[in-house]
Amino acid sequence: MASAMFIAVLLTLAAVGALASDPGPLQDFCVADNTSQVLVNGFVCKNPMKVDANDFFFSGLNKPGNTTNKVGSNVTTVNVNQIGGLNTLGISLVRIDYAPYGQNPPHTHPRATEILTVIEGTLHVGFVTSNPQNRLILKVLNAGDVFVFPVGLIHFQFNPGHENTVAIAALSSQNPGVITIANAVFGSNPKIDGGILAKAFQVDKKVIDYLQSQFWEDNNN
Repeated sequence: MASAMFIAVLLTLAAVGALASDPGPLQDFCVADNTSQVLVNGFVCKNPMKVDANDFFFSGLNKPGNTTNKVGSNVTTVNVNQIGGLNTLGISLVRIDYAPYGQNPPHTHPRATEILTVIEGTLHVGFVTSNPQNRLILKVLNAGDVFVFPVGLIHFQFNPGHENTVAIAALSSQNPGVITIANAVFGSNPKIDGGILAKAFQVDKKVIDYLQSQFWEDNNN
């Protein structure tokens, strides 16, 4: 398991290096200085003479995430907020754990392409192209398979089996961002007017009221 995960991580990192979308660095590194009050696009550089190996290090990706939640999945994120040395390097990593029948619900990364490999188990994955075609691109992945989700497109993963599934994904940004569609639409703060959503989804406003009550409570507790 450990060796397979190590190989998968190397492959995904190598592939994403060619896909990086963030601005390129102008020096060897620019470790994020989280103590700075200066606001820039990214993070201010830490004094390079105070940088050490821990600024480029993260431990714990071998540990399963807690999937005891409503969607049955957990995302362990390793981006610039966990590794300051990722600042300006245009890459990050996640581990995704899926309980049986768990899913990583439809979402989008506004700033990154994602390349995912299954470490163990099986996933049904897909993404939807932009208007007006809105084509659904689907694939079943098994251990060792790799799939790419283009930047900005809505995508998802679902574990159809009776066993846990683990995947590793690399993303072409130090801070890809994530917008979970249902949470954003029905759980926004303040709420989007129910009448607007009822017309957009062509359903009774009572349906929207119910969905907003559920997602708003989850998002704002």
